[in-house]
Amino acid sequence: MSGKIVLAGATSGTITLQAPAVAGNTVITLPATSGNLTLGSAGGIESVASRPGSPTAGTVIWNTSSNVLEVWTGTDWITLASQSLIVQYLVIGGGGGGAGYGGGGGAGGYRSSVTGESSGGGNSAEATLTLTPATAYTVTIGAGGTAGVYTGSVYTAGGAGGNSVFGTIVSIGGGGGGNYNSVNGLVGGSGGGGGIGESNTTALISTGGAGTLNQGYAGGGGRARPSSVYGGGGGGGGAGAAGADAVASTSGGAGGIGVSSSITGTAVFRAGGGGGYAGSLVGGAGGQGGGGAGAPTGSTNAGNGTANTGGGGGSGGGSSPSISGTGGSGVVIISYSGSSARATGGTISYSGGRVIHTFTTSGTFTS
Repeated sequence: MSGKIVLAGATSGTITLQAPAVAGNTVITLPATSGNLTLGSAGGIESVASRPGSPTAGTVIWNTSSNVLEVWTGTDWITLASQSLIVQYLVIGGGGGGAGYGGGGGAGGYRSSVTGESSGGGNSAEATLTLTPATAYTVTIGAGGTAGVYTGSVYTAGGAGGNSVFGTIVSIGGGGGGNYNSVNGLVGGSGGGGGIGESNTTALISTGGAGTLNQGYAGGGGRARPSSVYGGGGGGGGAGAAGADAVASTSGGAGGIGVSSSITGTAVFRAGGGGGYAGSLVGGAGGQGGGGAGAPTGSTNAGNGTANTGGGGGSGGGSSPSISGTGGSGVVIISYSGSSARATGGTISYSGGRVIHTFTTSGTFTS
């Protein structure tokens, strides 16, 4: 048989629906007044923080951990009704490369919407994103910038890091370090450090590249190299601070510090700047957060930026040929509330009641 039950008037109470003798539909029409309809008991709609252990096929629940309506098919839980997905993100561009005989590479641009944390360049956290259900969002991981060259009489700047992208969110790659002779650092998410120059003064002779607003800081300046005093390259800018100027007759500039985030459940610094070279003296330290160190005394080799931190590469020098550091690749991390994944893409992990998708290579995030 078939039919319908109509609730009319401002009444309240409990209605028990028995299974019909003949297959059919039961329609419940609610009055045009405020109120809730709750279907309980086995096989009904229940609000639960965890899924039932032994459900029957067709069981429908409202999952309060992930805020979705789910149905048990007999083999798996699937989302019955899709809601918009509110996500927090951390998007870091690729770090810039260190120069050949000059400044350290700048860190990749740093953008974060994690509550209570900071973006780069001293900016506060950005707004969270509300994503459309069943929509694919492009994720691009910026490559680290190439290392500059010092070979014979050839000196080149470090290469710029690549941009990292999550949908409409773009973090600019770090600027490359400026090379000998007096070449300024390159602009980027964070700017590259300035190069070494020739002069009869120990004054600053090059400037660091500018950082991108709300993503990172500028690089430090490079100093001249008089005949009896060694100069040095500036440190690359970091997401959390500017790169340091070179220190006359002492050291190359240190890379700027990065920014710490706990989006994965563990506090990690990322996007530190690369250290500058300082002719046969002390290479600038890499900035905390994956920045590579500048080449130390007696060495031609500098440190690379750490992969998937957006750290800048250190500058190499000393004898020709020298090896400068490449920038570290970027990263995209996406997080939302829940105990089960509502999206696909990247490496999925869980921490503190949140689902985390980490992209170390380019891909697609589907909500």
